[in-house]
Amino acid sequence: MTFGEQPAYLRVAGDLRKKIVDGLLPPHTRLPSQARIREEYGVSDTVALEARKVLMAEGLVEGRSGSGTYVRERPVPRRVARSGFRPAGGATPFRQEQADGESRGTWESGSGQTEASGAIAERLGIKPGDRVMCTKYVFREAGEAMMLSTSWEPLAVTGRTPVMLPEEGPLGGMGVVERMRAIDVIVDNVTEEVGARPGLAEELLALGGVPGHVVLVVQRTFYASGRPVETADVVIPADRYRVSYHLPVK
Repeated sequence: MTFGEQPAYLRVAGDLRKKIVDGLLPPHTRLPSQARIREEYGVSDTVALEARKVLMAEGLVEGRSGSGTYVRERPVPRRVARSGFRPAGGATPFRQEQADGESRGTWESGSGQTEASGAIAERLGIKPGDRVMCTKYVFREAGEAMMLSTSWEPLAVTGRTPVMLPEEGPLGGMGVVERMRAIDVIVDNVTEEVGARPGLAEELLALGGVPGHVVLVVQRTFYASGRPVETADVVIPADRYRVSYHLPVK
């Protein structure tokens, strides 16, 4: 193979991908069989199989038991709007994660005390094994799971206070900034780092994805005078959503 030349299976996958993108192989169309790919492209069975695997890993096709491999419906990406602090008025947990004031959705959550792992302890500036409140959310739009969030708050900050449980008590569901203010902890900064990775099996099950799908992960941390008071991982299916930031100009 000369420098810059692609392996045969990638060239076959690239041609099939182009046909899918261009609409020559529309959604729900059966992908050419392995024998057909072998004959059409003059490649071996191994190359044909690897090309199909590439398309499946990219989420462009899906296997149907006893039927074959079919082109998947390509969703039109929707927007997940984010901003630094929670918008004023009409605050809900959904609004905390989706800053678009026009968005409406539902959510489920559950909280429980646990010990901070090494990674979470580093993000919160505490020791591994310190107690934290962990809250897990599933956010839905029109009934469809669109976003997952797992947050951790150090019980050294919120323990034995009325805001220890993020979704219960007098300020349940009011968001990090308002809850912390109620115990005289003033949040003055928030950071978000966005990355991408293959979704975990349990994440894709909750989000309705298939193995191999990529998710966007927003790692968010709220600070009060330089001290982290909450950190969270927000997981969003990358094939269905785009993250849009609204940042004030100072």
